[in-house]
Amino acid sequence: MLRSDEIILELDQVSKFFGPVIALQNVSLRLRRGEVHCLLGDNGAGKSTLIKLLAGVHQASSGQYLVDGKPVRFESPKEALDVGVATVYQDLALVPLLSVARNFFLGREPVRKLFGVTVMDMELAARTAKEKLAEMGIMVRDAHHPIGTMSGGEKQCLAIARAIHFGARVLILDEPTAALGVKQSFNVLKLIHRARERGISVIFITHNVHHAYPIGDTFTLLNRGKSLGSFAKDRISKEEVLDMMAGGAEMQTLMGQLEGIQV
Repeated sequence: MLRSDEIILELDQVSKFFGPVIALQNVSLRLRRGEVHCLLGDNGAGKSTLIKLLAGVHQASSGQYLVDGKPVRFESPKEALDVGVATVYQDLALVPLLSVARNFFLGREPVRKLFGVTVMDMELAARTAKEKLAEMGIMVRDAHHPIGTMSGGEKQCLAIARAIHFGARVLILDEPTAALGVKQSFNVLKLIHRARERGISVIFITHNVHHAYPIGDTFTLLNRGKSLGSFAKDRISKEEVLDMMAGGAEMQTLMGQLEGIQV
């Protein structure tokens, strides 16, 4: 049984309604400190709504959201960031024409005085961005270059490294490997592993079991807004996860119906 001081973030029987539409129903989730918790589900499972609820974009219609054992109700993503809950969305919130350094500090730029005028300290920003990315295994030749020169995987890593640098204790990753090739996906998974080694808790949202299972410690499966349960890695196999995601029982029923159709 988990000790309460091990749990950094928790959802307890959380539901979210949009008028008559039930987006989430009685979903529970526990995230331990320094754990990678994979949130799995197909399209329409409710993953996007759950991400936005965790990030402070939406508020729960019922149930409790707790951080460090205390109930919270974030009214904005900034309030979530203030307690160390950071979300990296698929669009990454990066500006292609700006440099690596400018994107790393977007909205939080270091400044200095130049002839009495406050300006961005470009050299400090570039040096810091280069160092922090190197710590995460991403080597940037020149942080003054626009991020348009970076690969998709490197951009994902930049967004993750930025969140960590600015104090993320919980890192919520929205389908970070969805549009990446094999090598780039591997680099992102390595970065998640490095974050865990630093004691950062990660919620890894994906529909790809082959990416989730090697890196995950625990798994929560969503289906049509409901949780199918949370499982420790040593309690469930990859094949069982795949079967639950695919709706094994439903698939068998469908196959039986198809076999009865005369062609």
